[in-house]
Amino acid sequence: MNLLVTGGCGFIGSNFIRQRLLEKGSTLTRLVNLDALTYAGNPANLADLAGDPRYVFAHGSIGDADLVTRLLAEHQIDAVVNFAAESHVDRSIDSPEPFVQTNVVGTLRLLNCARLHWSKLPEPRKSAFRFLHVSTDEVYGTLTPTDPAFTEETPFAPNSPYAASKAASDHLVRSYQHTYKFPTLTTNCSNNYGPFHFPEKLIPLVILNALEGKPLPVYGDGMQVRDWLYVEDHAAAIWLVLQRGRVGETYNIGGLNEKPNLEIVRTICALLDEKSPRADGKKYADQITYVADRPGHDRRYAINCAKLQRELGWSPRESFATGIAKTVDWYLTHRAWAADITAKKYARERLGTAG
Repeated sequence: MNLLVTGGCGFIGSNFIRQRLLEKGSTLTRLVNLDALTYAGNPANLADLAGDPRYVFAHGSIGDADLVTRLLAEHQIDAVVNFAAESHVDRSIDSPEPFVQTNVVGTLRLLNCARLHWSKLPEPRKSAFRFLHVSTDEVYGTLTPTDPAFTEETPFAPNSPYAASKAASDHLVRSYQHTYKFPTLTTNCSNNYGPFHFPEKLIPLVILNALEGKPLPVYGDGMQVRDWLYVEDHAAAIWLVLQRGRVGETYNIGGLNEKPNLEIVRTICALLDEKSPRADGKKYADQITYVADRPGHDRRYAINCAKLQRELGWSPRESFATGIAKTVDWYLTHRAWAADITAKKYARERLGTAG
């Protein structure tokens, strides 16, 4: 398989690429990573794989139709996995337009290019071609504490500009399958965590702020509930869906770990107390600070991934206890990675708040 991955220098994309290139017995002959290298795209995530002869990096946007068309033809692409997206809710509230440009217009242009490429392929390559679009549970809106978890049939009800832009892109992907019979797949995942997570997001922000002696800001009462999915489990699920998922279908991917934000923060503090105690002997939880809640903050997300489990036999390997311990260990041994991001790309912007 010759695979085009978009947004492959980001958090989830880079973990997916690492998993594919490091997999024993991999059938990949070429993996092309197209990334615009916006603030969250970091080539250092894949620096140790740069010498792999199967790996090709292309700097550019999914909205650049000429570039995408050339890459698809030049590398005889057999499948596309689209991770490319603006994804931070706070940023979408501050400035929605970049989210529409990347997540909606960019996805539309990528779809157009991929469909035209697919239409010209000879059999059996045409029948085997797939376009997998990676999306989020935020398109479904919010849940009360007693609501059942989101299924693939849950109506869309996005509550932030980010979620609205992702919902729009999901609808575009669906429309291309129904209108053009283009072989698409969509995955909607819960909150990811793990190695290479950009420092503005909840878990890495808490780890790094704690180690630096900074406040650990928690929105509102901290009881917003999220379903936490270890990123390597997510990457494995995407690969499984790409290979064996039914064309035109959506698959929810969840970690089966519903936890309130405050519990997440306290769990990280307890792990750091054990693994890297404060020099003054105090507890990291002393740094927790409550701040005003985010506008329109969704109260709860939860993913029902029974369809993925039933049809493709997937289940997460990591519990939250094992996954969060691995994540804390990774950040403790990769302080330079985080410091480099902060210094080069994020020094003049606020790190945001947990949630």
